[in-house]
Amino acid sequence: LLDGVTEAAKAHARKRKNHNFHSSDEAVCHRLLNAIEPGSYVAPHCHLEASKDESIIALRGRLGVVIFSDDGRVAETAVLQPGGTVVAVNIPHGVFHTMVALESGTVFFESKAGPYRPLTPEEKAAWSPAEGDAGAAA
Repeated sequence: LLDGVTEAAKAHARKRKNHNFHSSDEAVCHRLLNAIEPGSYVAPHCHLEASKDESIIALRGRLGVVIFSDDGRVAETAVLQPGGTVVAVNIPHGVFHTMVALESGTVFFESKAGPYRPLTPEEKAAWSPAEGDAGAAA
């Protein structure tokens, strides 16, 4: 399963792919594998609903997690790695964050409350480039 989702991420233009364990976007609990490759850009964002704390557990590879202040300053960083010093993080709702693959083959388990809803403008970090913008690579 980890190999399959990793290969799908490598083949995808966004360099990431998830494998859902929940049955639909409307499920009250979302549980998924998230494979992410170096070069993927996850725009900094937050989840404002009080039920949307996000838990992440590294299963394979190395994942950088960056927590930002509301004005875009880096507030905290962590490197998640199976068997490493930090294996998991919980990101409270309302906290801006992003993830970056530090090596190929990185896969993490993610859990947060459903249902799935696209990010609102308030949940997107106005101080960061959107996915696909020219500044995203930097």
